[in-house]
Amino acid sequence: MKRAHRTESKVALSAVLALSALVVLVGCGPPSKGTTPSQTGGTTGTGSTGGSTGSGGDSAGTGGATSSGGTGGSGPTGSGGAGATGSGGVNGNGGTGTGGITPQGGRGGGASGGATATGGGAGGSGGTGTGGSAQGGTGGGSPGSGGTVGTGGTSGSAGTSGSGGSTSSRTGPCDIYMAANTPCAAAHSTVRALYGAYNGPLYQVRKGSSTKDIPLLADGYVDISVQDSFCSGGTCTISIIYDQSPNKNDLVKSPKALWLPNGGDEVNATLASIKINGHTAHGIYVDNSGGSTGVGYRNNATKGLAKNDEAEAMYAVFDAKRYNQWCCFDYGNAETSGVDDGNATMEAIYFGNSTQWTRGGGAGPWVAADIENGMFEGDSTNAASNTSIDSSWAYLTAMLKGPSGNAMGLKAGSAQSGALQTKWNGKRPPGYSPKKLNGAIILGTGGDGSNNAKGTFFEGAITSGNPPDSVDDQIQANIVAAGYGH
Repeated sequence: MKRAHRTESKVALSAVLALSALVVLVGCGPPSKGTTPSQTGGTTGTGSTGGSTGSGGDSAGTGGATSSGGTGGSGPTGSGGAGATGSGGVNGNGGTGTGGITPQGGRGGGASGGATATGGGAGGSGGTGTGGSAQGGTGGGSPGSGGTVGTGGTSGSAGTSGSGGSTSSRTGPCDIYMAANTPCAAAHSTVRALYGAYNGPLYQVRKGSSTKDIPLLADGYVDISVQDSFCSGGTCTISIIYDQSPNKNDLVKSPKALWLPNGGDEVNATLASIKINGHTAHGIYVDNSGGSTGVGYRNNATKGLAKNDEAEAMYAVFDAKRYNQWCCFDYGNAETSGVDDGNATMEAIYFGNSTQWTRGGGAGPWVAADIENGMFEGDSTNAASNTSIDSSWAYLTAMLKGPSGNAMGLKAGSAQSGALQTKWNGKRPPGYSPKKLNGAIILGTGGDGSNNAKGTFFEGAITSGNPPDSVDDQIQANIVAAGYGH
């Protein structure tokens, strides 16, 4: 900061003003990336921590020093000397505080808990000059005039408030998994953010040869007005479902597979309309009936997915009223080849009432594990303890637990209220341990592209490692709090 001074003198004395500046320090916290076994066991993966909090600007500059007014001169004999006018100090400007850097959480994430920085304090007050005293002359002159009172310094400018880091009070399912050291290896949703700090697009829509990313509102739910505006006057399909995790395991329409010789189709973007916490949103509406085509999404070149007998878990939120008895409305880990590579080469959540290979208790529908060559409700072809889901549920939370070794778990609950129900907690079927996972991700079809299923998907995630049951309960509570159907 520039130093300034001013001198005035009419007789013998001068008043010097000095302006001092206070250095403003700016601090910032850089972003950083981010085991108790469950009753079904499994090794947990390593999570990551959220972004550091940004520090605000430091104190404002110090105001100008107080200046003493000039002392009146002693007039010579017969002539009174006029005292010089003291000039008050000019005050310094306050410092400008800079706010903290916004940390990032998840892919394209915004700040996670970055505190707002404090701006600089108010500037100091300028000093008041002291007037000069006059001494009358001797021997006949008029008395000298006293010095005029010095002008006070101008008040310093207060420091500009620092810009704080963005804050988010939201917590998503992937934040819960991360805190348990079983981070999301993939996270997909068309309705909301699955990380509290995620602020990237949820999905992309296509209209003819044009595409548009569909963003989030500030509260973490889909901004459907962007889709409505872009798709007005035409038909839109969902071309990409973005992975919110740092792995970027996005889902696009399936490439060629055994039962999809021409590849999969993109879903109509305006189907499966729902309300969630007061917002309109759309799901992935699968209504396949065999043949050589059908809606299906896939990624055969993923990062971070479990392979071979590595532990994982997964959950999904489905429409509890849309299902059928055929194969396979799935979400999860599958073969990278697009064909049936044999028992235990996939591990995905299945929802429906198929009895082609196995069945649960009652008439269905059931939450089951598609682990290839069968959607299993337990360790046998008739797992009566895995009962049908409650027919009063409108939205379903489905969960599959996939620890290493000969163990498997299945859970189900209403996505609107209540706790999860354990549908299976035991061994895998004979011939399905150890796992031989490939690490692809599928949605809407089987591992080999089987395309006869019906169902609607709203959100889901696949973890690295198998979290404890207490974490499953937190995931369910988070889903209920999201406001499905409201």
